[in-house]
Amino acid sequence: MWFYVWDMTDLERSAGTGGAPVTVPVRPWWSPADVLTAIRIPLAIAFLLVPDQEWRLVILATAAASDFADGFVARRWGGSRLGELLDPVADKLFMACGFAVVLFSGELAPLEVLGVLARDVAAAIAFLATVLLRRPAVIPARLGGKVVTIGQLLTLLAYLLESSLLRPVAWATAAVALYAIGDYVRAARDARVVGRQ
Repeated sequence: MWFYVWDMTDLERSAGTGGAPVTVPVRPWWSPADVLTAIRIPLAIAFLLVPDQEWRLVILATAAASDFADGFVARRWGGSRLGELLDPVADKLFMACGFAVVLFSGELAPLEVLGVLARDVAAAIAFLATVLLRRPAVIPARLGGKVVTIGQLLTLLAYLLESSLLRPVAWATAAVALYAIGDYVRAARDARVVGRQ
C-alpha cells in the first residue's frame, strides 16, 4: 500500500472548479516500477560495450521485457514522480546506445538512424526548452509514441539478426516517428489551450 502526499497546485485549484480549491493526491516519490525501469540504464551501457551480437540480443530482449513490465507494474500498483523522469531517460539512453552500435556498423546511413530516433530527438529538445523556459509540462504517453518504441526495438532486432528487413523497418519507424512528433505537438498545444481557460 502506498501513502500519498496531499498537495495542491495552481492548475488543480482552478481545473474545472471555477477557481474553487480542489485537493488531489500526489504520486509517491518512487514505486516498484522504477526498479524495473532503472535496469535499462546498465543494459544500455552493456549493449554498447559487449562485442557479441548474441549477447546483445539477450540484452535487447531483457530491455524490452523491462519496458513492458514497468508499464504493467505502474498501471497495477501506481507510478511515481521519479518514474516520470526515469522512464524516458532510461528509454532514450538505451535507444541512443543501441543505435550508436547500428550507426558505427554502417548498416544504416546516419540520416536513417536520425529518422528512427527523430521522436526521441524532438522530445529531448522539447524537454530542454521547458527547463530553460521554466515551464515544465507532462504529456501522457500517446499511441504514436508507443508504436515508435516498438519500431525502434524491431529495427534493433533486425540489425542483430542481420535481416534484409532492416532498412524497410527503419524507414517505417521513421515515418511513424514523424507522425508521433506532430501528434505530440498537437497534444501540447491543446493542453496549453485548456490550461488557459
